[in-house]
Amino acid sequence: MKEQIQKMGRFLSGMVMPNIGAFIAWGLITACFIPTGWIPNETFAKLVGPLLSYLLPILIGYTGGKMIYDHRGGVVGAIATAGVIVGADIPMFLGAMIVGPLGGAVIKWFDGLIRGKVRAGFEMLVDNFSAGILGGILAIIAFIAIGPVCQFINEALGAGAKFFADHGLLPFVSIFVEPAKVLFLNNAINHGVFTPLGAAQVAETGKSIFFMIESNPGTGLGMLLAYWLAGKGTAKASAPGAIIIHFFGGIHEIYFPFVLMNPILIIAMIGGSFVNILVLTFLGGGLVAPASPGSIFAELIMTAPGSYFANVAAITLSAVTSFILSVVLLKAFGKGEDLQEAIARKDALKAESKGAPIDASKVDAILFACDAGMGSSAMGETMLRKKLKEAGLEHIKVLHSAIDQISGNPAIILVHSQLKDRVKSKCPGSRIIAVTDLIGAPEYDLLVKELAGK
Repeated sequence: MKEQIQKMGRFLSGMVMPNIGAFIAWGLITACFIPTGWIPNETFAKLVGPLLSYLLPILIGYTGGKMIYDHRGGVVGAIATAGVIVGADIPMFLGAMIVGPLGGAVIKWFDGLIRGKVRAGFEMLVDNFSAGILGGILAIIAFIAIGPVCQFINEALGAGAKFFADHGLLPFVSIFVEPAKVLFLNNAINHGVFTPLGAAQVAETGKSIFFMIESNPGTGLGMLLAYWLAGKGTAKASAPGAIIIHFFGGIHEIYFPFVLMNPILIIAMIGGSFVNILVLTFLGGGLVAPASPGSIFAELIMTAPGSYFANVAAITLSAVTSFILSVVLLKAFGKGEDLQEAIARKDALKAESKGAPIDASKVDAILFACDAGMGSSAMGETMLRKKLKEAGLEHIKVLHSAIDQISGNPAIILVHSQLKDRVKSKCPGSRIIAVTDLIGAPEYDLLVKELAGK
């Protein structure tokens, strides 16, 4: 069930994440040129509405269709999205997430239906007209039915969020957000749920608290600082490096294993997130666009004018809260490895890592996979490439990819242990190596030694 939830979350966030640059562009234009912005300009402010209402939903719809059926699916998805945009009076992010993939699925079904039945020389004619006709029909259906329904759902969600905010209940969403994050649903939550809600709120108020619920790096910082102070063994040793990567690099996945090795720490993470949302609500903080990746630099750049004190206070106090709670919990419940446990763990890792023998002469590339193909996999790629170079194996390429975008059966795939089952089901013929510590994983050294024939 966890694997299916991850897949669904990845699909939703996958429509938004490739377009984060467009969200940031819109957010910066909004922050600069609206009447309450940094440099108000009535002429340039005319860009804000069209970017929000047309560009962003169409990009999402195109991406959703492309995920189903490449460029052709993306085109039909974008056409259908235009219908849902015109059929509603609010930004149609939800509608785009529905009709974009629907458009891709419909044209894929049609192409499968007529495959091998089109006369030679008529292929382009059929391709173009089928996409246009089906896209037009979907646009009309979206305009008449899907747009109004999505508007009703959006208004209901907005009313629910407003109710939580008005009654001081918004901090309680941390009870659901933090456990979901450590199960690698962070991108699904941030970009699949909070980014659309935040964009709609920015259109009304010029900033949104939703952009900081998941992305705030303070909560993870406090927990990692606690490991540095009160942790044991390899966790304590790797905490400083994880702090730099998490807080300044914005790769939150780096701290998930620290929570998973002591699950009781989820209480500290919920506490830090609760304080974050509480402070933002009380002081009126928020961002103008998604902070992606969730580093302190991105948070400050995307901070709305007049909200710097609130946002910095939220980040600081959430870090302090999670730090204090984490120290207490580590002292009371923290697990440490003795020598025999460490040796047993190393032997188990070595056995799992080796698997079937590798013919190093036939390995020309290694793939590092993660949920989104951006954060942890890119970092793992860099670290493994460095180790291969030091071992004189720089001819072996190291690549990174999102799990859903892996093609074929690469010879060797590295992936975080929480995502291993998804890779296994997608690439049954590949050698899959699961890692838990993205910084100091012993699997890196074991693999390099094996490839070097040592």
